[in-house]
Amino acid sequence: MKQLVVDIGNTRIKAAVFEGDILLKEFIFEDFSSFLNEFKSRDFEHAIISSVTYTEEQLLGLLDFPFLFLSYKTPLPFKNMYTTPDTLGVDRKAAVAGGRNLFQDCPILAIDLGSCITYDFMDESDRYLGGAITPGLQMRFKAMSQLTARLPLVDFESGMEPRFIGDSTVSCLRSGVFYGIQFEMRGFIREYQAQYHGLKVIICGGDSKIFESLTKDHIFVIPNLVLHGLNRILSYNVNYQ
Repeated sequence: MKQLVVDIGNTRIKAAVFEGDILLKEFIFEDFSSFLNEFKSRDFEHAIISSVTYTEEQLLGLLDFPFLFLSYKTPLPFKNMYTTPDTLGVDRKAAVAGGRNLFQDCPILAIDLGSCITYDFMDESDRYLGGAITPGLQMRFKAMSQLTARLPLVDFESGMEPRFIGDSTVSCLRSGVFYGIQFEMRGFIREYQAQYHGLKVIICGGDSKIFESLTKDHIFVIPNLVLHGLNRILSYNVNYQ
């Protein structure tokens, strides 16, 4: 049984076709029309869509196939202990669902490095407890430029670890953002590990490969974790009905 999972973000659309838990093919689209053209021929039985830019009503008018729209009302394969479930980001739910799909019977911490950095924790009893949200890499660069009078807007040089001691304003900004995020993540991971024995940590999201140096025992970089989570949620709802 093939399933289509779609994650519509602020800038791109990520999609994948699964058969069971096996990811058959992954797609990245820069616009909605490209996504529509790819899936004109329906080669799947079930679909799920997570979106931060389109409502369910808008998508119903644009798509000619039935789909499950991920919202705060969607049944989940874990117990949601979040006190404001209607404000919980759909990508955060999908990240912990994907983490549980990979690691069973242990606490998991999913760290999603996107526009914001989200830390989401699920205990060994499948209870999602919440986590933390901090500014993402590009957001930090933009904030320092836009909220000060003289600091420039700096891009991060992908694939190159910046020098720790910056010797110019630009290199200081790169050092501050890169190592600030790295030290933040290490601090969160260390504190969770101290409180929860056997913790598995999964790092995902668009900027996850930048921080692959953190990968070691019990820490894994899986950029498409959210897609795996959406597939797990879809399978749960197909069987739930």
